[in-house]
Amino acid sequence: MNTATALRTFPDVRADFPGLGPGWHYLDTAATAQKPRAVIDATVNAMGRDYATVHRGVYARSADMTLAYEAARRRIAAFVGATEQQVVFVRGATEAINLVAYSHPNKGRVLLSVLEHHSNIVPWQLAGWQIDVCPLTADGCIDLDAAEKLLTPEHTMVAFAHVSNVLGSPLDVARAADLAHRVGAELLIDGCQAVPRLPVDVSALGCDYYVFSGHKLYGPTGIGVLWSDKLDALPPWQGGGSMIDRVTFERTTYAPAPTRFEAGTPAIIEAIGLAAAVGYVEAIGIDAIHAHECALVGTLREALARRNSITLFGPENSAGIVSFAMAGVHPHDIGTILDESGVAIRAGHHCAQPLMEHLGVAATARASFGVYSNDDDVAALIEGLSRVERIFG
Repeated sequence: MNTATALRTFPDVRADFPGLGPGWHYLDTAATAQKPRAVIDATVNAMGRDYATVHRGVYARSADMTLAYEAARRRIAAFVGATEQQVVFVRGATEAINLVAYSHPNKGRVLLSVLEHHSNIVPWQLAGWQIDVCPLTADGCIDLDAAEKLLTPEHTMVAFAHVSNVLGSPLDVARAADLAHRVGAELLIDGCQAVPRLPVDVSALGCDYYVFSGHKLYGPTGIGVLWSDKLDALPPWQGGGSMIDRVTFERTTYAPAPTRFEAGTPAIIEAIGLAAAVGYVEAIGIDAIHAHECALVGTLREALARRNSITLFGPENSAGIVSFAMAGVHPHDIGTILDESGVAIRAGHHCAQPLMEHLGVAATARASFGVYSNDDDVAALIEGLSRVERIFG
């Protein structure tokens, strides 16, 4: 599908998002997505009309809420090609990575890449792993040829982003999995930027762990997902109610996965809201969303490439994200002036300081798209950048 066709045929869904007022161009979806009415209604009903605890009450509403909660797990699991037994609800992708980093029984060397988000760097450091770093290709993708040369039998883990939160760089996950498994390592994939905009089937990708957050997938904050088909090999990370089999002061035995990783009262409302978000995305179609965002990225990159003052970062096939710099203008100034024109972008290091150092900049400006984005947003951004140039010219 060409760019014009993708933009013309994609449904206009802006009216579904109460947070998108007229004249406001939201281009910060990579940070957090706006919420459709379907998700808002689902969370309001779960918090009010339907609310009760789960897994504990014998009364009817608790039983109904338990069914709804576990149905949410099944729907979210199916969305990424998983089974419900393989899906752990966590507070976010950050907690999921921490869970694996701390619980993994074989903490050795982990191979990360230059473009990783801080949440895929710091947990490994804190948990005592030895870190090696894979370089990038000239266009800003993880260099898997280099990874192949770097990997040794001492590596027990590889942890890469499926899509870079700064560059939009997509990863060939299947090849990364093959490289990791050749040396006996496991592969963890940070799917925060991929799941909202790419078809994801964890069983086909070949990775061992896949994590993503709910709020970037048009769902609530405070919930994320850890997928793995190796959960039974991990010990509990946090203790408390719900994750146990039997407790005595002398010894405690634990529930099977995924329950043993969900200590305490779970994120009931958030899980139901995330399931509603999955339903919303499925109704539009992830392939259509991907084509739509690719078209917008292509339009924006083409327009920015014509400006001598702009430096573009990342590959041509970046997924939903465009990072750039303007000569002589700090990204924070770009963001502030654009905000005066009703255009919201991200400006800063994007929780990826090692990548900024690699790019030779302190920060970048970043525009990122969602299902509600359209060519008017791109036009408003371009017009706003012209104003920036006039002010600083």
